[in-house]
Amino acid sequence: MSDAANTTRSVRGAGRSTALDRRAPAHAGGRDAAVLLCRPVSQSKIESSSGDVEVERLPGRGTEGQRVMVTTQFKEFQVSNDALDDGDELHRRLALDGYIFIRGLLDPRPLWDLRLQMLEVMRQGGWLQAGSQVSDGVANVSKKCAEGDPEYITVYKNIQRLEAFHRLPHDPAIISLMEKIVGETVLPHPSKIARLWFPQNTLHTTPAHQDFVHFQGTYDTYTCWTPVGDCPIELGPLAVLVGSQQSGEVFDHHFALGAGGLAVDTGTLSDAWVSSDFASGDALIFPSRTVHQALPNVTRDRLRISLDNRYQAQSQPIAEHQLLPHLHRVGGQTWEDIYPHWSSSDLNYYWKDLNLTVIPSDTSRQERSFDEALALARQGDELARPLLVRIVRRDPSSPQATAAQEALAALDEHTGGPVLAG
Repeated sequence: MSDAANTTRSVRGAGRSTALDRRAPAHAGGRDAAVLLCRPVSQSKIESSSGDVEVERLPGRGTEGQRVMVTTQFKEFQVSNDALDDGDELHRRLALDGYIFIRGLLDPRPLWDLRLQMLEVMRQGGWLQAGSQVSDGVANVSKKCAEGDPEYITVYKNIQRLEAFHRLPHDPAIISLMEKIVGETVLPHPSKIARLWFPQNTLHTTPAHQDFVHFQGTYDTYTCWTPVGDCPIELGPLAVLVGSQQSGEVFDHHFALGAGGLAVDTGTLSDAWVSSDFASGDALIFPSRTVHQALPNVTRDRLRISLDNRYQAQSQPIAEHQLLPHLHRVGGQTWEDIYPHWSSSDLNYYWKDLNLTVIPSDTSRQERSFDEALALARQGDELARPLLVRIVRRDPSSPQATAAQEALAALDEHTGGPVLAG
């Protein structure tokens, strides 16, 4: 990211362009920068916000449904390379701040090889600009889609078939660090996750949330987030709300767009966000109750590619869906579809002989989120449209699709038709 004191970037949101004014003075103690937070908020929260706020009214929406662009200052991550060999200090920082950030934890060479493989899959799916160099990840923006869309799932299934994609989260450097953190033999979750984010699609930026609502099992599960290639601020790395795990609470989550489809209302929490430019090989690690979000990809044409993997002690319970391929609920993918594409079998079903405590998955939050989206659509709130359209397109004959079609008809009566780009 440029050290220029004032740079303005065009940000796409809700089908219209706004300006992100990033003030990022460089100084010896790090630098301040701006996070673009996009969330539905009430009028009272708009008036009380201490950040720069731009209210963007959408047709057919009242005050409660306004989508707000909030520019909030944040500090850079504290780098914890000095504590890599000190388990007690790692624990202290995780307990205090809710994260550790490690520069160069992973060798960038296998990450580069994985990047090329993943981008080749995306090229074959039509996601890359024709004639561009594959390694640059230049997006064909006309093909933009978001997690859960049928077009996304088609490409994502081929990403899941890559052996290197599943092997890299077992890298000895990650396992060694995780064993220092959990204090015993570590289990990398079989459900390996990639995030593939288009530019000019900020409406679907992952909102503020806690990971526990998604992977469940034990609170003492840790996410390791690392980009596949360099990821400067403008490409949309993660931001963490410092100390947000200290209460021990799992906060209420509600419907949102973006990966996972659940968000917490951060209006009652602190505003102590931290983030940084990432180089290939850097890693961000945090426990399941740390509030975090993605920053928007505000580049003109670059795809943001990252890995989002989870680790826990083998002795702790794991939810059954974490033993299945990611997005299996919407894509139907199985290990039997994935493994035949590999050249070796040492990681096939590696968890089956570990005598794990497997507990049922809880989908109640996702079900409530869907009900909230239906209610918003019936009230004329366009924010629900992309999700409901996605559900109908994915499986038109499902009970969810029937409910979504009815809600979309009610939404169209309010608005006169689609007005919010998905």
